Amino acid sequence: MTKLEEYISIVGESVISDLRLLAERLKGITIQNINSTAVGGGVAEILNRVVPLLKELGVDARWDFIKGGEEFFTVTKKFHNALHRRLVSLEDRDFEIFLETSQRNIEETETYGDIVFIHDPQPIALIKKKSNNKWIWRCHIDISNPNRKVWKFLRDFVVNYDAIVFSAPNFSQKLPIRQFLISPSIDPLSDKNKELPQNVIDSVLKKYNIPKDKPIITQISRFDRLKDPLGVIEAYSLVEKYIDCQLVLAGGLAEDDPEGVKVFEEVKEKAKKDKNIHVLLLPHNDIEINALQRASAVIVQKSLKEGFGLTVTESLWKAKPVVASNVGGIPLQIKHKYSGLLCHSTEGCAFSIKQFLNSPDYANRLGQNGREHIRQNFLLTRHLRDYMLLFLSLYHPQDIVYL
Repeated sequence: MTKLEEYISIVGESVISDLRLLAERLKGITIQNINSTAVGGGVAEILNRVVPLLKELGVDARWDFIKGGEEFFTVTKKFHNALHRRLVSLEDRDFEIFLETSQRNIEETETYGDIVFIHDPQPIALIKKKSNNKWIWRCHIDISNPNRKVWKFLRDFVVNYDAIVFSAPNFSQKLPIRQFLISPSIDPLSDKNKELPQNVIDSVLKKYNIPKDKPIITQISRFDRLKDPLGVIEAYSLVEKYIDCQLVLAGGLAEDDPEGVKVFEEVKEKAKKDKNIHVLLLPHNDIEINALQRASAVIVQKSLKEGFGLTVTESLWKAKPVVASNVGGIPLQIKHKYSGLLCHSTEGCAFSIKQFLNSPDYANRLGQNGREHIRQNFLLTRHLRDYMLLFLSLYHPQDIVYL
């Protein structure tokens, strides 16, 4: 793991000093994070970086998981899709399965933290164990227009928390508890984001038989219908009519997403007739993802819904021209025609990709703007600061804390 001092060259010494001062005020307070999986998706990725650095600062931060079988995760995936306003079939039995599994976790999970930090809907019912400690629900997904039945069901748990955290302003809901806006972040020194020598990038391209003789368009994401990989293939097909290029669709599967394998197979089937489409299943290989992003001429994130979109953050940090959907937390990162291009349709996505490929100077300028925007707003050190201010606000309500 990287050490705090290693971030000084990126964010400045004063930022690290501020983190140490905040951490001093959290001495003696245990922060217990709870989510549903250790790998796959942005939540696990963030916690893998945040928890060790909080410990280095002297904060007693810990990380635990709930247990859930295939039935439970099938239901929570339905909830996930419904909260994103996708049409799903919900039955009374789905809610029963959720409550039954939640009850087992309530009985078996020890909640020892002075602050219990619950991430996303899967462990939300643990709030029933609340005693004299503080509880926060961190909603990482877009609930700006949720299925009302699912939201009403979850809201009955949410209102018992001390605070809720959203990733974007438009996700906020009418609630009787305090709400905070804290955007996610990336670790610039992690394997996925650190600088790579050219020979490492070349070796990854060679491994997957991706030639260097034509521009690479890439989308890195979990194989999830909300990431619209089939739509990316359609956009690429519109581009390749005019520009000789290739497409890379790469990503992994989350342990709590039973749909992932099926989506991966659908993508492979749609792509099999075009030798210039490379569909790669990368089991949490951060160096390879980093290399593919750095080798790309244009990076796409054509999500239909998006909580925040850390793959956008990663790509902008690498100064890459990014075309992404104008959904969720993505517009916080991409200012249209300044730090990237936003799109609203398959045709718009294809048009923006062509614009970048035909105008390399323009693509480079927006890429550089994007990197600086990420440096100022979406790096891990800012995330640590916001979380510690949040924790302090629960224990020092008389202090004025702005997040």
